[in-house]
Amino acid sequence: MSAQPRIWDIPGGIHPPDNKAQSTGRGLEQMPLPARLVLPLLQHIGNRAVPLVQVGERVLKGQLIAEANGPLSCPLHAPTSGTISAIAPAPYPHASGLAEPAIILECDGQEEWTALESMADYRAREPLELLDHIRGAGISGLGGAGFPTAVKLASRPDHQIDTLIINGSECEPYITADDTAMRYRAPQIIAGIEVFMHILKPEQVLIGIEDNKPEAIQAMREAVGGRPMQVVVIPTKYPSGGEKQLIQILTGKEVPSGGLPADLGILCQNIGTTLAVHDAVVLGRPLISRITTLTGAALERPTNVEALIGTPIADLLAFAGLRQERLQRLVLGGPMMGFTLPDSSAPIIKTSNCVLAGTSEELPPPPPALPCIRCGLCAEACPAQLLPQQLHWFAMGKDYEQLQRQNLFDCIECGACAYVCPSSIPLIQYFRAGKAEIRTIELQHSRAEHARQRFEQRQERLQREAEQRELERQARAEKAARAKAAREAQAAQPQTATAEPGPVAKPATPDLARIQTAKAQLSPEHKQLKVAAAAARMALQKARKQLQANPDNAALQAQIPKLEQAFEQAQQAFDEHVAKETP
Repeated sequence: MSAQPRIWDIPGGIHPPDNKAQSTGRGLEQMPLPARLVLPLLQHIGNRAVPLVQVGERVLKGQLIAEANGPLSCPLHAPTSGTISAIAPAPYPHASGLAEPAIILECDGQEEWTALESMADYRAREPLELLDHIRGAGISGLGGAGFPTAVKLASRPDHQIDTLIINGSECEPYITADDTAMRYRAPQIIAGIEVFMHILKPEQVLIGIEDNKPEAIQAMREAVGGRPMQVVVIPTKYPSGGEKQLIQILTGKEVPSGGLPADLGILCQNIGTTLAVHDAVVLGRPLISRITTLTGAALERPTNVEALIGTPIADLLAFAGLRQERLQRLVLGGPMMGFTLPDSSAPIIKTSNCVLAGTSEELPPPPPALPCIRCGLCAEACPAQLLPQQLHWFAMGKDYEQLQRQNLFDCIECGACAYVCPSSIPLIQYFRAGKAEIRTIELQHSRAEHARQRFEQRQERLQREAEQRELERQARAEKAARAKAAREAQAAQPQTATAEPGPVAKPATPDLARIQTAKAQLSPEHKQLKVAAAAARMALQKARKQLQANPDNAALQAQIPKLEQAFEQAQQAFDEHVAKETP
C-alpha cells in the first residue's frame, strides 16, 4: 500500500453532528417490490425524456420506456415488469410540491427481464462506444444535481484529464448511502473506476473518503489491492464533499470562478455513479435502482435499502417503521442541503440519496429571523470564500448586478453560513431566490435579443425583396420602352415603290372597338343564361370532387345525376340562345 499522499485544507467549513451511526447498523437491505412505481420523465439536469410506451402496454424489467430528448437528457428504463397504467402528471420530489409528467407502472411481481447487452470485454472497446453504452443506460450523477454522466465523461478535446477523483467523502450529516455502498459493493465500485480509467486514461486516481468511515476505508483498500489508484483519508469537515472543495483538499488546486474542474485536467465522479457504471458496462443493467438512506428518529429501524427507481417514499417509510405521531418534518436529502417534502406519495428518483424523517427535537422549526449584527461568522464558515452578509444585503435590495459582481453563482448552497448565523437568517433561501431572479432576467434578455435579431433579419429580407421587385419593374419598363421604340421606328420607315401602286397592307391587329361594341350589345337574357350555365358547371365539378374524397357517400352519388342534368339543360339553353342571336 502506497503512503498517504499530501492533503490540503479548505477555507471555512463547519463540524455539525454526524448522526450517521443510526442507519449503518443493519447493513444493506433489499426493498420489497412495491405495487406501483411512479417514474418521472425528469430525473436529471436537462430536458425531460420522451415516452416510448402507451397506456396498457406490458413492459419488461430493464426495457427502455422513454428516450433521451437531446444531448443533455437521459433515457428511462422500466425498473420491473408490469403494465403501464398512465402517462400523466404525478407527485414529484421537489420543494415546490408541483406535479411532474411521469409514467405509472403497475408491477406484476414476475420480475421478467428484457434482453441485456453487457460489455464485459470493455477493454477491447473504444471509449466512444462505452460512452454511448453509458448514455443508453440512463446514468446521471447519483450524488448531486443529476448531470448526465456520459456528457461529463466526454470532455472537450482541449481538456486532457490527468486526475480522476472518486468522491466518497459523503460529508453531510445522516446520509450513509455511499458509506454502505463502499462497505458492501467495494469490488464493483473498483471495477467501475477501471471503466472510467479505460475511457479517460488518467495519470492518477484518488478516492477521497472522510476519516469517520473506517469500515468503508478498509473495504475499499482491500478491493484496490495493487491497482494504480489511491484511497486518500481526509479529515471530517463539512462541506468537504463539494466537488470544488474535494479537489482542493486532494490536489491543492482551486477551480476558478466560473470554471470547470476539467479546465484543470480533473474529473470527479460519485460512488453511486461509479457503481451504476459497473452495473451498466459489466452486467448490462441500466440504471433502475439505487441505494438510499432511510433515517431519522421518527423511524423505528433506520437503515439503507437498495430500492427501485420510482418507489413511493411512503412505501420506504413504511418499510423502515415510520411513527407518524413523532414525525415533525420529512426531508429529501440531508439536513443541510435537503428540502422538505410536501407529499410522501412522491417517488425516489435517480438523485434521491436520503429520506430523513425528523422529529421536533431533530429538526425544530426555525426561530424568527433577526437583523444581521455583522458578526462575520458566515464569512468565516463559507467554503467558497464569499461574503454572505453582503450577498444577503444585495439580495434583499434586489441589486442583481452587485450579486453577480460578488460571485453569487460560486455559492454551492451548502448552508454553512445559515448554520452559524446567530440571527437565524435563512441566507440560502435569499441566495436561491437571487439566482432564480438572475436566471429569469437573463432568459428574458436572451429572448428579447433573439426577437430583435429575428425582426432585423425580417426587415433585411423585406428590403431585399422590395429591391428585387423594383429591379424587375425597371427591367419590364425598359423592355416595354424598347418594344415601343421599335414599333414607332418601323411605322416611320418610308414605303418602297412598286411597279403597280396599290393599297398598302396594314398589320393585322385586333379590332378592339368592334369587340367592345359586341360585348356591350349582349342582351340581359344572354348574360343570365351564360351565368346559369357556369354556375351549374361549377356545382357539378364541386360535387364530383367531394365524391372522389368520399366515395362511400350515398347522398353525393344520388346528387351527381341531377347536377349533370341541370348542367346539360342550362348549357343547351345558352347554346340555343347564342345560335338565335348570332347573325
